[in-house]
Amino acid sequence: MKMLDNSILRSLEMNLRKIFKNTLLVVFASVVLSACATSKKSSTMMQGDVYTGTDTIEYLASGVPDRVFFATNETVLTTASRETLRKQAGWLRKNSKINVVLEGHADERGTREYNLALGERRANSAKDYLMTYGISANRISVISYGKERPVDSGSNPLSWSKNRRSVTVKAN
Repeated sequence: MKMLDNSILRSLEMNLRKIFKNTLLVVFASVVLSACATSKKSSTMMQGDVYTGTDTIEYLASGVPDRVFFATNETVLTTASRETLRKQAGWLRKNSKINVVLEGHADERGTREYNLALGERRANSAKDYLMTYGISANRISVISYGKERPVDSGSNPLSWSKNRRSVTVKAN
């Protein structure tokens, strides 16, 4: 009887080890896959809630992106935005007869009035930065479209992040 109990206990112990081992394997695989999916999404499209992709970016000139992106309700320039504006300033210094319009945009959330004011502050933030690199205020106009001209009509965080932007457009 004792021998039977021991063999049952050993069998039960082996089965429990297998179950535990398989459970750990499933948990580990889930964590790894989740981490891969999260890091790919954030590294290719968004950093925090600021858009970092390139599918909506056009070019002011060869190698000079035309837009910068902002966090929700923010006018502070990101590191990537400052780099883009430095490229724009360099191009504008070489092309001193070109004037530009900075278009400020917002996502669909918020009132029309709030988003028009936010878009204007965003465009002015970009203008101020260009001016620190020697571009005359006389060459830069600012206009805000608020939420009226979305680049992505979706209603989700990625779409909203694409729409929170300032776009530099040649005026002449």
